[in-house]
Amino acid sequence: MIRNGHGAAGGAEPPGPEGKRAVRVWCDGCYDMVHYGHSNQLRQARAMGDYLIVGVHTDEEISKHKGPPVFTQEERYKMVRAIKWVDEVVPAAPYVTTLETLDKHSCDFCVHDDITLTVDGRDTYEEVKQAGRYRECRRTQGVSTTDLVGRMLLVTKAHHSGHEISSEYREYADSFGKCPGGRNPWTGVSQFLQTSQKIIQFASGKEPQPGETVIYVAGAFDLFHIGHVDFLEKVHGLAKRPYVIAGLHFDQEVNHYKGKNYPIMNLHERTLSVLACRYVSEVVIGAPYAVTAELLDHFKVDLVCHGKTEIVPDKDGSDPYQEPKRRGIFCQIDSGNDLTTDLIVQRIIKNRLEYEARNQKKEAKELAFLEARRRQEAQRERESNCDF
Repeated sequence: MIRNGHGAAGGAEPPGPEGKRAVRVWCDGCYDMVHYGHSNQLRQARAMGDYLIVGVHTDEEISKHKGPPVFTQEERYKMVRAIKWVDEVVPAAPYVTTLETLDKHSCDFCVHDDITLTVDGRDTYEEVKQAGRYRECRRTQGVSTTDLVGRMLLVTKAHHSGHEISSEYREYADSFGKCPGGRNPWTGVSQFLQTSQKIIQFASGKEPQPGETVIYVAGAFDLFHIGHVDFLEKVHGLAKRPYVIAGLHFDQEVNHYKGKNYPIMNLHERTLSVLACRYVSEVVIGAPYAVTAELLDHFKVDLVCHGKTEIVPDKDGSDPYQEPKRRGIFCQIDSGNDLTTDLIVQRIIKNRLEYEARNQKKEAKELAFLEARRRQEAQRERESNCDF
C-alpha cells in the first residue's frame, strides 16, 4: 500500500522560498512510451526548483532526428501532463534547446539525464551548457524505451521472472539498439532493482481526509499509457474530492488472465509508473484479483470502478466484482479511449524493422559523439602536459 501525492498541471506558480522569485526549471524531450524513468527525471528536475515546464517535441521533429515515434504528439502531450511533478507542458518544443527557449519561458536552467544529438550528431544542449544554464540529473537504471520495445518484440516472460532469463531474451537485450562497434551508457538494457527508497521518492504518504470520496480501481496497468490516463482522469472526475486507490495485480495473476508474454513490466515497475500519475492517490502492491469485502472495508471504499475492457472471471468462475456490485457501489467507466497494451504491442511489431534501425542509428551517433569527446579531452591533456 503506497500513498501518492496530488499535483495540478497548469496551476498557479508557487512562490519561491521566503518570498523570492520562484526558480523555473525547463525539461524537454520526446517522451515517447513514457515510463517511470521519464517520471523520475521530471521528479528530480522539479526538486531543483519551484516550477517545472516540460517541452515536448513534435512527431515531425522526432522522425527527422531519431526515427518514427510510437505515440502521436497529442498522446505524448497528454501523458506528460498526467505526471504529477509537471506544472506546465509546452507543445511543439524545438529539438535543440537554446537560450532563447529558456528566456522565452523565463526558465533559469534546463535539466536532462542523458545525451541527445541532432540528425548530424550535434549535442542539442551545447548552447545552454556553454552558458552555464544546464543541470544533469541521475539516469534511472533498469528501464529504457529500447528495453521495453525489446520485451514487446519477444514472446518471453523472462523480463518479469527474476530466476529464469531465456538465452533468447539475453541475446536480444545485448544486441537490440546496439550498432557494430560497441555499446554506450545511454542506449541499451540494464537491470531494474527496486528499493524502498525509490518507492518513497515517488509516494507522498497522504491518507484520505474527511469528506474525500475513496474510489478503488484494479488492474495490470501494464506499459502505463494514455488509455490508462484517460480512464483514471474520468474516475478522478467522479467526485469533488476524490482519493483514488489503484490495486495492481501480481505478475502471475496478470499472466493468468492476459496470457502471452504479459505483463511487459513487472509489478515493481508498474507500481512506480502508476504512482507518478497525478490522478492516483495510493497504490496497493499485489492487490487480490477479486475485490473482497475485507478490501472494501479496510480502505473504506465508497466506489469501485472498471473500464470497458472484458472482466475475466476469477479462477473459480466467479465475478471478481461480485461484492461491490452487491453493495451497489460498482461503476463501469467509458474513458472514450480504446487504446490497450495489446494495441501498443501491435504498433511495435508492425514497425519492428523501423524501430530496430532507429535504435541502431541513435547509438551510432552517440558512440561517434563519445569518441570525438574522448579525443578532444586527450588532446587537451597532451597540450596541458606540453606546458610544463
